[in-house]
Amino acid sequence: MRFTKMQGAGNDYVYVNCLKEKVENPSETAVRISDRHYGIGSDGLILINPSEAADFEMEMYNADGSRGEMCGNGIRCVAKYVYDYGLTDKTKISIETLAGIKYLDLTVEGGKVRKVKVDMGQPVLAAAEIPVEADTDQVIDAPILAGGQEYHITCVSMGNPHAVVYMDDVENLEIEKIGPLFENHERFPKRVNTEFVKILDRQTVQMRVWERGSGETLACGTGACAVAVSCILNGLTDDYVTVKLLGGDLEIYWDRDKNRVFMTGPAEVVFDGEWNPEKLT
Repeated sequence: MRFTKMQGAGNDYVYVNCLKEKVENPSETAVRISDRHYGIGSDGLILINPSEAADFEMEMYNADGSRGEMCGNGIRCVAKYVYDYGLTDKTKISIETLAGIKYLDLTVEGGKVRKVKVDMGQPVLAAAEIPVEADTDQVIDAPILAGGQEYHITCVSMGNPHAVVYMDDVENLEIEKIGPLFENHERFPKRVNTEFVKILDRQTVQMRVWERGSGETLACGTGACAVAVSCILNGLTDDYVTVKLLGGDLEIYWDRDKNRVFMTGPAEVVFDGEWNPEKLT
C-alpha cells in the first residue's frame, strides 16, 4: 500500500490515494499504522476517495480506529495532496465528508500548495445536535463536574463535538489526566474533543487539545474553529482569531452575517512510503 504522511500544524495523518489503492479494513489499519513505535506513526488514517457529490471524498479514522466525521487539518492536507500529486488542477475544490461537503481555496506557490482556506460551514450550537446532555438549548459557559472539580464549558459542533474550557494556564496542564475525564464524560454520548484555552488578547488565544480516539495532538482544525466560535459567543475575542497550537497557528474567521466559519492554515508533506503489514506479522 503506497501512502503519504502529511501534517497540518503538526496534526499528522497517513494518507492513501484510494483512486489507486484499496484498504481492506481501514479501522484496523488505522490502529496499526498510527502506532508511533511499531507503525508509521500518526494521529490516524485518511483515505482519499472518488465522490459523486464533490471533487473528492475524505474518509477519516482516528488512531484508535474509530471513524471521524471531520478533520480540519486533515482536509487541508487532502487538498494539497490532490493538487500536488496531479489529481486535479483546480485551486477551488470541494471535498465530501461525513460532516457534509466542504469548499476549499488553495494558495499555490511554485507549483505546490502552500496554504489552504476552508469553508468549515455553520457551527452547531444546539445541545441535542452536538450532542451534549443539557437542560438548556445551548451550552455556553455552563458548569460541569469532572474528576471532582467544577469547570465551565462551551459546546460547539463543527461536524464533530467540541467542549471548550477556559484556563489561566494551559502550558502546565496535566492533559493526560484531565482529557479522558471530558472525552468519556457521561454528558457526551458520542464522546467529545476538548479544547483547553487561555485568552491572550482580543485577537489571539492559546489552545491545547485532547481529541477523542487520539489523545493529545499538536493541532485540531475543527477544534480551533470551535474555540473561535466559543470565544466570540463569550465576548472574549473579536471575529478574527489567531489560535496558537502546539504545532503552529491557525487563522479563524466567523462570518456571523453568513454564519460560516473559515479556517486558513498550512499543509505539508512529510514523506512518501510503502506499507507492507505482512512483514510485521
